[in-house]
Amino acid sequence: MRVYFVILLFLISLVENLSAQNLELGKVTKKELEVKVHPIDTSAAAAFIFKKAKTFFTYSYKDGFECRTKFSIKLKIYKKEGFSWANFEIPYYVGYEQLNDEQVFINKAFTYNLENGKIDKQRVTSEGKFVEKVSDLWQTKVITFPNIKEGSILELEYELRSPNLAELPTFQFQYNIPVDYAQLQTEIPEFYIYKAIKSGYVNVTHNDVMEHTSISYNDKYNAINYLAFQQIKALYEVAEVPALIEEDYVSNIDDYYGKIQQELQLIRFADKEPKQIATTWESVAKSIFEDKEFGPELKKNNYFINNIKLITDKIESKAERLNAVYEFVRNKMTWNGKYGYYTKKGVEAAYNESTGNVAEINLILTSMLKMAGLDADPVLLSTRDNGVALFPNRSKFNYVIAAVNLDGKQILLDATEKLATPKCLPTRDLNNKGRLIKQDGSSIEIDLMPKENSLKSTNMMAAVDASGQVSGQIRQNYLDYNALNFRKKYLGISRDNYLEKLEKDNTGLEVENYEIKNERAVNEPLTESYNFKSSNAVEVIGNKLFFSPLLHFAINQNPFKQENRQYPVDFAFPNKDKYQVVITIPDGYEVESMPKSISIAMVDKLINFVYSISRTANQITVSSTLEFNTSVVQSSYYDALKEFFKVVIDKQTEKIVLKKI
Repeated sequence: MRVYFVILLFLISLVENLSAQNLELGKVTKKELEVKVHPIDTSAAAAFIFKKAKTFFTYSYKDGFECRTKFSIKLKIYKKEGFSWANFEIPYYVGYEQLNDEQVFINKAFTYNLENGKIDKQRVTSEGKFVEKVSDLWQTKVITFPNIKEGSILELEYELRSPNLAELPTFQFQYNIPVDYAQLQTEIPEFYIYKAIKSGYVNVTHNDVMEHTSISYNDKYNAINYLAFQQIKALYEVAEVPALIEEDYVSNIDDYYGKIQQELQLIRFADKEPKQIATTWESVAKSIFEDKEFGPELKKNNYFINNIKLITDKIESKAERLNAVYEFVRNKMTWNGKYGYYTKKGVEAAYNESTGNVAEINLILTSMLKMAGLDADPVLLSTRDNGVALFPNRSKFNYVIAAVNLDGKQILLDATEKLATPKCLPTRDLNNKGRLIKQDGSSIEIDLMPKENSLKSTNMMAAVDASGQVSGQIRQNYLDYNALNFRKKYLGISRDNYLEKLEKDNTGLEVENYEIKNERAVNEPLTESYNFKSSNAVEVIGNKLFFSPLLHFAINQNPFKQENRQYPVDFAFPNKDKYQVVITIPDGYEVESMPKSISIAMVDKLINFVYSISRTANQITVSSTLEFNTSVVQSSYYDALKEFFKVVIDKQTEKIVLKKI
């Protein structure tokens, strides 16, 4: 009897789970709306109940095959932090040269709430649907759902139509919120063979079959015809996908979500020879170079000939010529904020107006460098916020810079950033690899990531008094990327606001006599110095004083908190953070204890930490150097990195103890 009862409970539970897993739109239940927290991840602010997509092909006599993908989404809001999901964004491409623009059609969009025990359903009106222009190549359809509350359920159905058969729409299985169930179904005519490329860390089940089908279409006389063929029907499924939590030091979290992209490999019609389609980065770069908005624009030079003679006159050194041309273009041209590798108004018009997009400014720079006798070429890349491409395609590049081969060393230049230097690209450019294009259209892959450490050094002279107050002087020097990033931050706000934030971020800190040098002299190290007082750095307990030798500069929180991390740790550039501190202790006190010196290195010396401390008479001298010898630490080193930072934090926060004599 007991066994029968257990089996009965199991069967009842199974039936309830199957019925609860409603995978169709328009079937929102009162029970679903009453759920307060996600059943697996109680911290989730929202979750996809399901996300489904079906990719299929249509046919017309005039245009041939077209790809269509219908998306169905059901999403639950659990907390106020999840309200942002009520603004749904659908990007689509409008930058094709020979094809029609992609289109997005909204079929259904509703918000469901429980009002006085009854289900309330509200449609998204035309005011809640609008288009935003992202760039000359991309637009976004934005859907704003009404009446969002904790507990709301959103339903959305839309269709993406694309004439581009070279790649199918990307299907994303994973987000920064849980996905209870996701499904991608594709129905692809036998004439087109695609390679499905999976990325991220989600295990997706997959099966496919070949089946017979037909499509009706109107011929040139408007008569109905039928096209019969075999199609490959594939199904990709996944359930209970956890949220991918974004931690510090990640270039673009979108690169690491679980997703599927499909690249066209082969076209094979019965009456034609099979055609290999899968492209290479070389062919992509060559095709871009040959387009009228790129290669021909790069060859133009009449508009600057007089100026280039003045700039380089009597300069023999190639390095000096490089610097002179770069500074001229950087100072003359103002970036309009537009990305892209194609010129919009052309290099000559941009030069005359002293403003232009990325392509116009950096193609002008490349052309002028060539005219100055330097081995200069353009470099295509994808910026950090644009992500990394999984396979060769034109739409993934969104930027172009210049490269100069000087004495066998590749120097990368971007004149859109007023604060950059020949040693430092803007951080947005530092995204793995780029594609350098030679004059004949051939190309090679080049590394965009910096190799040399950028230094930040801090010198502090401080004195502690018997009441626990600390006063002293601080001088900090910023070089290379540290200088670039500081300049961008400092010059973007007023000095008063900067100092207010400095004091706010360090409770009890008061800053006086603040001075900054070389804030606009980008080829020089930037220096800031100030006097300070601190009422919060020393803890007074009885007749003892406790404080960290690095005072407010000590790292006191580990940025790596996850149990494990599936994506790399990206510091953007190698860095060396160095502190030299001299602390004078108050009269009538002696050192009871202080930290011990330490020197450690991570595996393969990816990161080094050296901490030394000594005392003479009434002074304590501390030196702390944290050196990152790489831009990126792979996820396989995450446990070692987390443990390394724990040691660093423990050491930097370890207290000096002074005892009253």
